[in-house]
Amino acid sequence: MLRLDETARLRLTAQRVVGHLLAPLWIFGAAMVLRFVCGFRIEGLAEARARYRALRAGSRAPLLLCANHLTLVDSVLIAWALGSPAWYLLHFSALPWNVPERRNFASSWWSRALIYLLKCLPITRGGDRREISGVLSRVSYLLEIGEVVLIFPEAGRSRSGRIDVEAAAWGVGRIVGSVAGCQVLCVYLRGDLQSQFSDLPARGQRFRVELALLEPKSDLKGLRRSMDLSRQIVTKLAEMEQRWLDGQI
Repeated sequence: MLRLDETARLRLTAQRVVGHLLAPLWIFGAAMVLRFVCGFRIEGLAEARARYRALRAGSRAPLLLCANHLTLVDSVLIAWALGSPAWYLLHFSALPWNVPERRNFASSWWSRALIYLLKCLPITRGGDRREISGVLSRVSYLLEIGEVVLIFPEAGRSRSGRIDVEAAAWGVGRIVGSVAGCQVLCVYLRGDLQSQFSDLPARGQRFRVELALLEPKSDLKGLRRSMDLSRQIVTKLAEMEQRWLDGQI
């Protein structure tokens, strides 16, 4: 994996500073849209936020969030589930960075400006390997300096509406394997009416969420190690999904 030079680090610092300065506008704005325009509700919201706060307060270990992926706004919903707008303003590093698909979220100048503010590092899935490696290196660096990053380990929305362990992407394992002591917080969040993938959840939907912390380990080497670590994460998400389907979440 490429190591970041000083210019790349300064660019990430500048992006974080700009996003933080304007955070009172976009964080509160996003929360208001989710709650009052979309009418979304999350069951167990207080409990999920309390656990995330405790996790952040109790450990300095690098933290990568890995979640299931069914809609284009999953990352916003997950951030909302884990922290209040006011808390994020005081603990901005806890607000996750995201790695959205460039073709979905960075196809115009205004969308690129918007996701720049929203702590996003766009990536072209299936694109140039050097470009992808550069994004993964930025993610690793952010984890090492105490920022939280959210990644969907299946590398795309599930077309079947179910976690596919065979779809585990090597990039997630590569990140975990490159950051010493990296912990993974698996997040399973899904709306009661969400039977398959879609661009947006149905209005007024109620979501249920579960969190599970793990620290994947592997004795393998190279790509096999990355795939093993990724598979461990996706397997945990599949277990959480079954609990959701069984009504245990």
